[in-house]
Amino acid sequence: MSASSREQSSRRCVFYFDLGSPYAYLTAERISGVFTDAEVEQPEWQPVLLGGLFQRFGRESWAHGPGREEGIAEVERRARELGLAPLVWPDPWPGNMLFAMRVAIFAKQTGRTVSFALAAFRQAFAAGRDLSEHDNVLIAAAACELHPNAVSKAAGAEGVKTALREATDRAAGLGVIGVPSIRVGEEVYWGDDRLEEAVEAASSAS
Repeated sequence: MSASSREQSSRRCVFYFDLGSPYAYLTAERISGVFTDAEVEQPEWQPVLLGGLFQRFGRESWAHGPGREEGIAEVERRARELGLAPLVWPDPWPGNMLFAMRVAIFAKQTGRTVSFALAAFRQAFAAGRDLSEHDNVLIAAAACELHPNAVSKAAGAEGVKTALREATDRAAGLGVIGVPSIRVGEEVYWGDDRLEEAVEAASSAS
């Protein structure tokens, strides 16, 4: 890669997500359109393990705290205001996303990050299917032409496990403390409500 190519790559925005996050789902459903409307290069989609970020920064999900019901209502309100379909919450939620996120890493390695992530997010929050169940993840994978046998094998491969850990650690080191986050240069915009701010920054930097 040439010096100019490396510079261009370093300037590309990065969208960090975990398939268990409803706020990341809201961002995933509209991020491509917002970047397109602003005539900014599409961001890289980077799967990270939210549980790993929680552990790194000593945090815990609002879904396990006293603000759970208020948080659910807020997500549903934002979905309505954004014109998205009503959310259908998986049961249980949140679930164990480890397998799903390893598959997301495999999808990224095969150039299918966006299509798999959108299919999986919709399985979870549009259809209410628990991504802790491997079959629901495999349905999402099949939607972007990833064979179930290859997916299951890849999810157990050490290379994929390591790639997910390293991606999560790298994101944390860059200041990503939760999802959804969008990194523009050295600045990290955390939260679905900061998507437009991130795109404005990206537009100014381009």
